[in-house]
Amino acid sequence: MLVLRLLIFIVVALLVLSSVMYVVKRDPRWLTFAWQIIRFAVYILLAFGLFYILERFVLTGWKVLL
Repeated sequence: MLVLRLLIFIVVALLVLSSVMYVVKRDPRWLTFAWQIIRFAVYILLAFGLFYILERFVLTGWKVLL
């Protein structure tokens, strides 16, 4: 859970920073960067979710992790 909190903190910080830079510089590359950050964060969260489901339902259901 600590890793997820750290990831969320870094993502929010980067989104705020890129939004501020877009407002200051008016360069559309900052919006592209923000969109890439959001996509990356969603992919990482999906991967963590799949690992959680794997651990919770599959491995404990098979009595592998006891």
